Amino acid sequence: MSKKDSSRKELRKKKSGKGKKEKRFRKKEIARMVQSIFEESPDAIYNYRQISELIGAKNDPLKMMVVAVLRDLAADGFISELDRGRYRLNIMNSIAVGIFNRRSNGKNSFTPEDGGAPIFIAERNSGHAMDGDKVKVQLFARRRKAEPEGEVIEILESRDRTFVGKLQVAKGFAFLVTESKTLANDIFIPKDKLKGGKDGDKAVVRIIEWPEDAKNPLGEVIDVLGHAGENNAEMHAILAEFGLPYSYPENVERAAKRIPETITPEEIANRDDFREVTTFTIDPRDAKDFDDALSARRLENGNWEVGVHIADVTYYVHPDTVIDKEAYSRATSIYLVDRTIPMLPERLCNQICSLRPHEEKLCYSVIFELDANADIRSSHICHTVIKSDRRFTYEEAQEVIETGEGDFKEELLALNELAKKLRDKRFENGAINFDRTEVRFEIDEKGHPLNVFFKESKEANKLIEEFMLLANRTVAEYIGRSGHANSSKTFVYRIHDLPDPEKMENFAAFIRRLGYKLKTVGSKNEISKGINSLLSTVRGKPEENLIETVAIRSMQKARYSTENIGHYGLAFLYYTHFTSPIRRYPDMMVHRLLDRYLNGGRSVLKSKYEDFCDHCSDMEQVAANAERASIKYKQVEFMSDKLGQVFDGVISGVTEWGLYVELNENKCEGMVPIRDLDDDFYEFDEKNYCLIGRRRKRQYRLGDPVTIQVAQTNLERKQLDFKLVR
Repeated sequence: MSKKDSSRKELRKKKSGKGKKEKRFRKKEIARMVQSIFEESPDAIYNYRQISELIGAKNDPLKMMVVAVLRDLAADGFISELDRGRYRLNIMNSIAVGIFNRRSNGKNSFTPEDGGAPIFIAERNSGHAMDGDKVKVQLFARRRKAEPEGEVIEILESRDRTFVGKLQVAKGFAFLVTESKTLANDIFIPKDKLKGGKDGDKAVVRIIEWPEDAKNPLGEVIDVLGHAGENNAEMHAILAEFGLPYSYPENVERAAKRIPETITPEEIANRDDFREVTTFTIDPRDAKDFDDALSARRLENGNWEVGVHIADVTYYVHPDTVIDKEAYSRATSIYLVDRTIPMLPERLCNQICSLRPHEEKLCYSVIFELDANADIRSSHICHTVIKSDRRFTYEEAQEVIETGEGDFKEELLALNELAKKLRDKRFENGAINFDRTEVRFEIDEKGHPLNVFFKESKEANKLIEEFMLLANRTVAEYIGRSGHANSSKTFVYRIHDLPDPEKMENFAAFIRRLGYKLKTVGSKNEISKGINSLLSTVRGKPEENLIETVAIRSMQKARYSTENIGHYGLAFLYYTHFTSPIRRYPDMMVHRLLDRYLNGGRSVLKSKYEDFCDHCSDMEQVAANAERASIKYKQVEFMSDKLGQVFDGVISGVTEWGLYVELNENKCEGMVPIRDLDDDFYEFDEKNYCLIGRRRKRQYRLGDPVTIQVAQTNLERKQLDFKLVR
């Protein structure tokens, strides 16, 4: 049935209605049908008789209503009156170009490239454009009291149209069923495009065509990941969902194998030699890529010389080689629950560049002389060769710190005392002390989660953190500090802007309801000290994780940029990333720029490096999203055998569709759908982070303690559903 036939049928259904209310509703229906007629034929000209005929308005009262609707739409600017009583859709100045945003719920939108507000695009007007496509849109004239709308008239540039899902294979064809938030339709796959995929397999599918009159797009399988539910298949599916690689290109692996592992005597002669200085690494138990080491020796004047030695990755990876291009594309290593997806080939990150004990390694280093108060007496940046004496895990180093006994106890204890003083100074200068609980899983050989535990940051972790921060800050200051000869050089900074004042006010209002106070006006230092005082007060309390989460949400995100504005969270005027080139591409850029400027080179092109910074910031966020998705998957998997069990938790999020609850025992988060709050009609109060019952005024607020029962687990959607226990 056509849209016009449907409109006529709809109108005839209403003809039997009586009373004032029905007439108002009938006019609204007529207005909707009239708008559809003009939108379907934007070049056509109509008078009231033609419109009345098209919608089946045959009696005089209905025809007079059509006349009134036409006048209203003309007054709104939706249609133009060309001459007396003749109208056409108002399409003047209504073409725009921008990015199409597709959503599986049909609430598609268009973001103009000139930076205007998003515009609603109904599914019927989307022209099979896909999420991220660059499109040309015909904007409809804005109706009174309505959001602006438009229609896709041309797809200018298509994004990569790949989707991840589960195959449903029938006799002569198949479908990919996807949980994508950007596609409501299953993808039709001909039998000859399955690439060996079987029913129930997880697969990556590329859309190759979406015929204009077809409900479903046509696709082909480009990779079969394995059977749904298998750990490898699910982890690869998460990576593919975010457009991240789950394997390494063979040509890049081959290039890495050709890199010689031996260090020539000539290269050693060109470097500062630290092979005889006490040096060690401190890393997690399961780490393989050791990209930083510390050396320590007491000087004759009683001060300590501390070397922060960083793997000299760019000695081996040259610009524009296949290894470099792949590293730039990835921009970061990715850390899922059960695996690391490295930025560099394994031969480089786990062997040649990894600062393994008892092996000579090339480093880029920052050497400090520190007195007993951890004041820097001197520092310099240099290329070095080292030979690590010991590989400590964090637990092993912590035991030496706590007992005062063990390998290299003098150096470890001295470094720990210096690190504590450096840390105190940071907080005195206004650094913010975020120390969030990190959830980790103990998993079996098949990747199934057996237990949840929480990663605790102890003195050994903080020791490494402080010296890495010091090295990063020192390198940034060397290039960027005011009055330095290199101050005009383009450089890669790690920046963190001031908090948004409105978000801080909302945060302060939220914690007031929990019985806490926060000062939101004053100097940067005063505000950050207030945040630290709050975080210290809530430490160890049930609401600690919640308040830290909301505090972090009120902050800006740190990012990379050539425009230095300082780092608010660390209270540093200059900061960069220098200490992890094995796993972060910005650190590789910093190493190369340092080399260039230390050798007297001219400044690089700022706009080019700003584009590099944007790419690295974007990829960092994508990797973080994938990491969160893997944690969410394991949380759902961990809770899947706990259906019906009861847990205490805290409301960690409030939305118009329900309450998020984080469990106290294991930090797993699930949702209580609003439809299940059936004792009242609940409305979302966004400003006050709560749901309020319309009749009984019962409130569910962010931070409220609740008791829930595990109602449902859905691994496909990575979704936990809870039910409130009253």
